[in-house]
Amino acid sequence: MSPRRPPEPPLPRYGNRSLGELLPSLLSALGVVGFVNPLGLEPTSRVCLLLVDGLGWELLRANREAAPFLNWIAGEPLTTGFPATTAASLASLATGLPPGEHGLIGYTMALPGYERAFNTLSWSLYGLGPRVDLREEVVPEAVQPLPTLAERAAAAGVPIHYLGPAFHQGSGLSRAIGRGQRFHTAESLEAMQAAALQRLAARPALVYGYHSHLDAAGHVEGVASQAWRDELVAVDHASRLLAEQLPDDTVLVVTGDHGMIDLRPNERLDLADYPDLSAGVTLLAGEARARYIRTAPGAAEDVVSVWRTLLGDRMWIWTREEAIETGIFGPQVGDRARERIGDVVTAAHGRVGVVQRDVDPAQARLNGHHGSLTPAEQLVPLLIYRS
Repeated sequence: MSPRRPPEPPLPRYGNRSLGELLPSLLSALGVVGFVNPLGLEPTSRVCLLLVDGLGWELLRANREAAPFLNWIAGEPLTTGFPATTAASLASLATGLPPGEHGLIGYTMALPGYERAFNTLSWSLYGLGPRVDLREEVVPEAVQPLPTLAERAAAAGVPIHYLGPAFHQGSGLSRAIGRGQRFHTAESLEAMQAAALQRLAARPALVYGYHSHLDAAGHVEGVASQAWRDELVAVDHASRLLAEQLPDDTVLVVTGDHGMIDLRPNERLDLADYPDLSAGVTLLAGEARARYIRTAPGAAEDVVSVWRTLLGDRMWIWTREEAIETGIFGPQVGDRARERIGDVVTAAHGRVGVVQRDVDPAQARLNGHHGSLTPAEQLVPLLIYRS
């Protein structure tokens, strides 16, 4: 019996209500010449954008008691893009482009010429083995060479002030997507609040803060944990305090880069335990719920067939060209993105993830996961407060 046909994948709302439309709309609302406003945001003199890593729309709405302020200012959500993961989402936010165009198509990617996957967050080869800084060998400005929105804004006279942890300054990912930003270290929500208020003294002004602790709690402890709820309480409290101190004619915008779901141990399938799934696979990139598979020469069709037979009731499984044709990466997919996808693409729609303990034992133990096309992973809040 052939596996039941999976549902059609829901497409991110590229071009009208995805993360890629947020910064252009904010810059347009500030009156910066050359930017459009597809989100229809009202004019303002100052913008403070807070991106909370791991803040999904469905999680926020399911935890209203832990985040009363954020839920009070909630509007219609945005979608991220595929995959729903930090590097791809932050790149879309920074460039205004879908992953198929900016080319940072995942947490890890299959770079031509490398036998191990490439980690876009650490800018090194992924998994066990020597961790070597590849910023000179894999030049960030060449990996993502398209102009950033911060570069365009700075040229128009409105610099974007970025607030984030110290290790972001000069990192490979920052060089790839943060060109044109003015960097300021902010290691905590309290430091971010103080730095934001200082930078918002100008008019016009755009301050962009990044906070990672909610995501870390979700991955390690799970989004159903008290640790995750405690982090959400802290974000809600800090956002309310910041809103209360904003200067006149300022907009506070809070969003996320992806949602998250918890997977039980029996829902995390280790490739080492499934020899049929590993047959013909030479490299596994992406992450548990959004995988890019490089196959041995001529093996792609067989890999697709076996994966569909074993996982087709819980995952979408495509050849590279089939995946591109669905539109999940956006209306255009450039050569840079195409060569990093590998030969087979999978995206989970059920409660499943594929891990490799012999490559990344830490990830194989994580409770919280994301990356795919489900609303729990794709939808992120668009929360707006006006002073």
